[in-house]
Parts: sequence; structure tokens; C-alpha cells
Amino acid sequence: MPPMSDVALLGLGPWGRNHLRVLCEMGALRSVWDPDADALSHAPAALRASSLEEVLSDTNVRAVVVATPARTHHALASAAMDAGKDVLVEKPLTLDEGQAADLVSRSRRQGRVLMVGHITLYHPAIVKLRDLVASGALGRMRYLYANRLNLGTVRDEEDILWSFAPHDIAVFLELLDAWPGSLSAHGGNYLKPGRADVTVTHLEFPDGVRGHIFVSWLHPVKEHRLVVIGDRRMATFTDGPDGGRLVLCEGVPPERGAAPPDPATAVDVPVASSEPLRCELEHFLDCVRSREEPLTGGQHGLAVLRVLESARRSLRQAGGRVVVPMLEAHA
Repeated sequence: MPPMSDVALLGLGPWGRNHLRVLCEMGALRSVWDPDADALSHAPAALRASSLEEVLSDTNVRAVVVATPARTHHALASAAMDAGKDVLVEKPLTLDEGQAADLVSRSRRQGRVLMVGHITLYHPAIVKLRDLVASGALGRMRYLYANRLNLGTVRDEEDILWSFAPHDIAVFLELLDAWPGSLSAHGGNYLKPGRADVTVTHLEFPDGVRGHIFVSWLHPVKEHRLVVIGDRRMATFTDGPDGGRLVLCEGVPPERGAAPPDPATAVDVPVASSEPLRCELEHFLDCVRSREEPLTGGQHGLAVLRVLESARRSLRQAGGRVVVPMLEAHA
């Protein structure tokens, strides 16, 4: 891990304060900056920077975490890399695929680590599920779906698709290690014209594998659920304040008319209790030290944005099926 106290945090909104807590626990934080004085007051006085320039000119700052509103990600991440810093950017990487591509190109040209905060991929249960899928424990993939539902927080700068769906798109791409050739997305605007509050996105992967992602910030109860169906086993992950639960169902009906599997065959899969955000930040700092490409590096973030952009096009076409142009890394 890099030397202690060489990370700067930009942004102290609700999620930025989570970064503040964990980075302080890790002893990795050197400075914090937010243009809003009230937000900055959440940081210990000794860590508060008076300006962005103070942070970026500090030669002892080796890496920067960008946890500001998404519309600022491109400018801040660009400035940090131009100043010679490695960067972790909260999701979505940007609100525009062109800006994301620029960040990826800039990171490669300057030899900087660029990572995106797709935190769900660092959840110990998802890490375990990824290993189960990769080992063939579930058999050949059939379909998968994700529900990410809650009441608020409603955002003005991004709709529900861009706010919630990046998590599950990232997981789908990682679990399947495949590219969705096409998709269709349907949604509803209920609180503000032109901004989707509910969307359902259907994705078509190679070999007949299907997936759908249902996201909403107009839902009476919070629900984060992922279901993965193989031709040998099924798995469900339900997130929650207690760390979540990963369940493996031993067996699926082998043919039409066969009896469904006995619910008693569903077993809990033991997973580590590590906090996902800490796992994410530790991975980032490991990559800063080793210069290795992060699991959720810039190219991964760009892939997620390509799928999001395609879903946005489908929404504008009232749910029309659209082809998702393949990135070079997935060709």
C-alpha cells in the first residue's frame, strides 16, 4: 500500500463523507477539499484544503478520490491527472461517453491509474458469486436480473438510469464476461418532465443469455437484489445493512414439466464481512502502488457508459431495440 497520508478527497457530499470515514480509518488521507464551506466542515480541520489548487500542487498527494457531482467528474479527474495524480472517480465516470473516452485516453497517455467506483463489484458476496460463475458451478448461464429500488434520493443532474443502473451493468459485464449486442429500455417520468424516475432495461447477450435491470427511486421499500440463473444452479444476492445474503439453489428443472427444486436445497454461501467501500479503496491503493490496471479501470467505466448511452437512446425511442456498439476491448 502507498505511504500513509498521500490521498486527497474531493467532495464531501453524503457519499464523499463515507470516503472520508474509511480513508481516515485507513490512515491514508492527507487533505480534503469541497467548494462548499458547510460541506468541508465535516472534515477534521487539519485536513481541510483551502482550494483545489492547494490539493493538486501538493507533491505529497499521490492519488485523488473524486466524489463530487457527476457533471464535475471530467474536469476534476482531468486536472488531477494533469497534476500527476492517480484518480478514483465515483460512478458514473462521466455523464457523457466522449468525456469518459477522453479520461481513458488521458490516463494512458500520462501513465496514470484511473479507476471507477463501481462499488458493487467489491462486495464480498459479489466477489464470491463471480468466482462461482467463473468456475462453472452454476453451469451455462441462462439469464440474470437485478432490482435496485428505493424511495429517493432524487437527483437533478442525472436520471434514475444513470444514478442506479451503472452498478448492475458493471456486475452483468463482469459476471458474463460478454458484451450485450442489443438492448431495449422503457421508463416513466413522474416527478419531472424529461427525467426518468423508473426504468427497465432488457439486455441481449451472446448464446441466448438475457438480462434485465429494474431501477427506481419511486419505490416504497428499499430492495437491492441480483438473481443469476444457470442450467445447473441458481444464485440470489440480496443486499442489506447487515452485509447482505448470498444463496445458492442446488438444481433447476431439467426439462419442461419437471418438478421445481425443493426450497430446502437453497443454502447460504458464507462470505467475508468486509465493507465494500474499504475493499474498493484498498484495491485502488494497491493499484497505485503496483501500477496494475484496476478491476474497474477506466476502460471498464467506459464500457458501462456505452451501455448506458445505448439505453438512453432506447428510452428516447419509446423502448425501441438498439444495437450496442462494441468497444475494442470486447471485440
